[in-house]
Amino acid sequence: MANTTAVYARIDTELKENAESILAKLGITPSGAIQMLYSQIVLHDGMPFELRLPEKKPTAIGGMTEEEISAEIQKGFDSFKDGKGYTPEEVHKILHDRYGI
Repeated sequence: MANTTAVYARIDTELKENAESILAKLGITPSGAIQMLYSQIVLHDGMPFELRLPEKKPTAIGGMTEEEISAEIQKGFDSFKDGKGYTPEEVHKILHDRYGI
């Protein structure tokens, strides 16, 4: 048997439960997942994924208050009056490049 050691970490209870539920469906134990992560860290000589803050995605109108919607509409009117507009093609490119939509 390989020489092993324990790793102790404190994480959010809900995060742990959600992750372990997914791991169980995959047939992977929490210890196995940690072993895989550590192996990938060694193979990549760092984290095996990109660490960065996600870009803020556009807010769905359904999640906005009436005041927030009015403020966004007003910003649009103000931009239009100031000559700051975009063609539909430019809007599509911006949404695609920034947000993948």
